[in-house]
Amino acid sequence: MLRIRDLTGGYRPRPVISDIALDVAEGETVALLGANTAGKTTLIRAIVGTLPRVAGEISFEGRNLSGVPSQQRVALGIACVPEGRHVFGEMSVLENLMMGAYHRRKDNLDADLADCFTLFPRVKERRAQAAGTLSGGEQQMVAICRALMAKPKLLVLDEPSHGLAPLMVEEVHMAIRKVNARGIGVLLVEQNVSSALKVVDRGYVLESGAVALSGTSDELGSNAEVRRTYLGI
Repeated sequence: MLRIRDLTGGYRPRPVISDIALDVAEGETVALLGANTAGKTTLIRAIVGTLPRVAGEISFEGRNLSGVPSQQRVALGIACVPEGRHVFGEMSVLENLMMGAYHRRKDNLDADLADCFTLFPRVKERRAQAAGTLSGGEQQMVAICRALMAKPKLLVLDEPSHGLAPLMVEEVHMAIRKVNARGIGVLLVEQNVSSALKVVDRGYVLESGAVALSGTSDELGSNAEVRRTYLGI
């Protein structure tokens, strides 16, 4: 579904990511792992179309995304939950969710709202509340639901567990499993390697802007370098 080849890009003359090759099959869960400065968020910005300087190929369902603006990529089926959540604080939870469906306002959205409320009952409870007054975990739930309201084929989550308590991390990751069970592909960006490998089918490890390792979750979890560098074992 998502195919990346020879991807190089960044913000300054020196690239942040170099010669990236990555694939996500339809309905697959894939982790993008690495340290804080590895280039994970830069790669995500290239995928969603907000990175200013990019060379190489990104294709989605066989369509080359070169020159395709970010809002059109959403319409094609790529939705992103950004690092830090970025909910619209003064708007209600329900208004935030409706913003996720801005390109499909003529559709019947009731069933999709009901799916979000089933996934996160607390979002339903808080639907009339200003999103900025919610806890960090609740805002993360809203951000995920907002992305799901776009009816994505691929859901990209950038550090969804950052700053959350362990119990909330487990709840968010459980929701990711449920989302994937609906047939939605997932690209999960995480520093929390141990937790991420419990959720995904495969993973890529980025180091200094390049893919250093890749494999199934079991292969990465048993890799000596991954265990020493990221799992502290």
